[in-house]
Amino acid sequence: MRRARFLAPWKGSREKPVIYHLIGRIVGRAHLLGDIEREQFREFMRMQEGFSGCILLTYVIMSNHFHLLLEVPPLPEGGISDEELRVRLKSVYASGQVDEIARELAAARAAGHVAQVAAIHARFTYRMHDLSEFMKTLVQRFSR
Repeated sequence: MRRARFLAPWKGSREKPVIYHLIGRIVGRAHLLGDIEREQFREFMRMQEGFSGCILLTYVIMSNHFHLLLEVPPLPEGGISDEELRVRLKSVYASGQVDEIARELAAARAAGHVAQVAAIHARFTYRMHDLSEFMKTLVQRFSR
């Protein structure tokens, strides 16, 4: 049975970084991660790192489990810019999708719809700078 994740009490602090040691195992501890699977997992890790804003300090991928040392910085005060959102979205979405989101943002900004701009950002930023979302997305994407 999986134990609940310990989240640092200083989570959200602007002064102290939050660093976690994470372990994930293959179901039944089967040795399923060969060279090809490890490389694919590495690609997914880097994609998720680029999107989430979390910093992967180091990692090791074994044949039946992995270890990550992950820094989870707080979301910057005031959120991220439209350009930063676009750059991060490029890590995990196709170019056409990113361009469509950028057009949607530009149209909302041009029309002065501040609430719509905030809603577009919120669709994605809730998954950024979050340990649970990082792991959930990484493991789900690799499992598929």
